[in-house]
Amino acid sequence: MLVPTHNPPPAGLAELWMGLARQTFPADKWELLLVDNGSQPAIQPDFEALSGSGISCRIVRESRLGLSLARLAGFHEAIGKLIVMLDDDNVPSSNYLEIAHEFAGRHPGVGTFGGKSLPTYATPAPTWFDDTGITLGCRDLGEQEILVSAPASGQLEEYPPASPIGAGMVLRSQVAIQYIQETSKRDPRSAITDRSGNTLSSGGDCDIVMVALKNGWDTAYVPSLELDHHISAPRLTLGYLQRMAHDSNRSWVNVLDIHGMRPWPSIPPWSLPIRKARAWLRQKPWQGEVQSIRWHAVKGRLRGQADLQPS
Repeated sequence: MLVPTHNPPPAGLAELWMGLARQTFPADKWELLLVDNGSQPAIQPDFEALSGSGISCRIVRESRLGLSLARLAGFHEAIGKLIVMLDDDNVPSSNYLEIAHEFAGRHPGVGTFGGKSLPTYATPAPTWFDDTGITLGCRDLGEQEILVSAPASGQLEEYPPASPIGAGMVLRSQVAIQYIQETSKRDPRSAITDRSGNTLSSGGDCDIVMVALKNGWDTAYVPSLELDHHISAPRLTLGYLQRMAHDSNRSWVNVLDIHGMRPWPSIPPWSLPIRKARAWLRQKPWQGEVQSIRWHAVKGRLRGQADLQPS
């Protein structure tokens, strides 16, 4: 199990430890890798509760900030055939590892899969929150398993909506190796860092899935895999959601471009002020929170298009 973290609240880690200690999968069959991604001060985790359960625990240090960089550091260190990715605000169901192991055995051609990420809010979400379309790493696609086949051509036409998200994603070690190899060859200008400091860029989990699909692995949604995703109060504020809408849309343009998809063309940076002004008039952000967030989303997408190298 791989858990990247940066300056985590101790209470959150304590809840995660409890969820891991309750796993029904034999403790001697898996280990925990906690990746400290540049925390200040460096994390000195109390693994006593886990080690007392017979669970092997290790800590990996990655000083370069970025969720994708932290995951890569964990991939380099992982020794199991399956890697289960959790965030430090996730608490998996007690049978999470057992279900993951069983599903992987039944579907040897599936390289990545995930399930439900159910929100637990520290404070009630604003009444307008659901209308924003922002999921904050939560999802529930229903009770039916969904299998998505790899494209026969090896080239993706679109991103499969049933693909796993980062919270709770399970991937095979072969996929992790392929991901390490592919990312090492990329132009640093298009590197995916995911969350990094105050930047709310995203798409690293989608990048992993697309690498797997292009290498012939299927992907899947497994509803019996469930975890609780704690959503802190600051993440429900208008300012945070505006930044998330902007940064995630900007980075999504880059992720798609890396994989040969350009739904939006590149645009000259000098045109941004004009395009943003037009978007402001179309989205009418002065009318309310939802409209304001949508305007920030369009601004992020435009910024992403300006980042693209001319084709």
